Amino acid sequence: MKQDLDRLMEERGLNALVVAGKMNGNSPMYYMANGAKIIGGYVIKKRNEEPVLLSSPIDREVAAASGLATVTTAKYDFEGILRDKTDRLVAIVEFYRRVFTNLGVRGRVGFYGMTDQGSAWRLLDALGEQVEGVEIHGDYEPTLIDVARATKDAAEAERIREVGRRSSIIMGQTIEFLRSHQVKDGSLVQADGTPLTIGRVHKEINRFLAEQSLDVPEGVIFSIGRDAGVPHNKGNPKDIVRLGESIIFDFGTREAGGGYYFDMTRSFCLGYAPPEVEKAYQDVYDCIETLIGAYKAGNETRHYTEMACEFLESRGHPTLASDIKTQIGFATGLGHGVGLAVHEQPFFSFAPSENSVLQPGHIFTCEPGLYYPDRGFGVRIEDVIWIDSDGAALDLTDFSKELVIPLST
Repeated sequence: MKQDLDRLMEERGLNALVVAGKMNGNSPMYYMANGAKIIGGYVIKKRNEEPVLLSSPIDREVAAASGLATVTTAKYDFEGILRDKTDRLVAIVEFYRRVFTNLGVRGRVGFYGMTDQGSAWRLLDALGEQVEGVEIHGDYEPTLIDVARATKDAAEAERIREVGRRSSIIMGQTIEFLRSHQVKDGSLVQADGTPLTIGRVHKEINRFLAEQSLDVPEGVIFSIGRDAGVPHNKGNPKDIVRLGESIIFDFGTREAGGGYYFDMTRSFCLGYAPPEVEKAYQDVYDCIETLIGAYKAGNETRHYTEMACEFLESRGHPTLASDIKTQIGFATGLGHGVGLAVHEQPFFSFAPSENSVLQPGHIFTCEPGLYYPDRGFGVRIEDVIWIDSDGAALDLTDFSKELVIPLST
């Protein structure tokens, strides 16, 4: 949480931090600027002091809406510097020199935000060499901002829950859209008698998303049959929606234009389910119910990955625990944090660098799945879990888990 920033800065020996860049697609900037609708800017925070937001003069009013102390770049004659210096890098270094001098930024300074890697390296290298009294610090994952963002306060949890509520509406609308079609020769058909395709379903989902003011930057997964057996296959637009084939519907929904995410998956068959899909589905269903009942603060995320693997192996499926290279069975990670990015801290895997201890405020997915593309099916169920202030796990996903969607024939 943001209240942890000063503690985290002290632990990392930072006197100040700078978050910079465009706002769009820059979750560290969104986080520190409280989602202000600026084009881009700089947030500068000295340890044990309130942050300051620097924006362009044209963004001054939306910057003020951030609730932070605000200054425009005009105070430092940013345009004058750009006109005076033929080399843009030299100009930006001079701008930082003036800002740091005015705000009293000295010592070890951490830099965060999104920009081109080569540009960032050249800028930070130049700042370290040319700005006196400043030592440049850069984190590798997880960064200080990542760690702060990993735990959410009640207001953040409520925004995520609201995105989940709207996502569930879309899930229901999509299922009703499917059920509104007639059946012919084992497939869904449209009013004109032509088969319903995966591409047509994607278009309808996009309409539902727009109505709920949500977007899905990483793309909607609505795949059927063999494609459902490949975890991130979005679905072939030309495939026909057939009865009795497993369908995976997965989307990481976000407040439109940038903000908080939700992530949910349901798997289902239309009309009926073949026995092997029924078994796989029941195994995944039992696994996720077991996990949700076991989550609590104080346990390592790796523990739950091991638990999922042990459970699914006991049901006869290969997992990454027994075969690190497997592409069938349980061949993915168990989950990930959800917030201003669809994938953020904490992560659930076997990698030591991604092992975390669950804490109050963590919000993350639980998404065990089984994937058998050569057998023509895949199954995944995904809910979002919140560890509340008491350390208990609450399921934020309010949508039924039914395998078979009945149809009117």
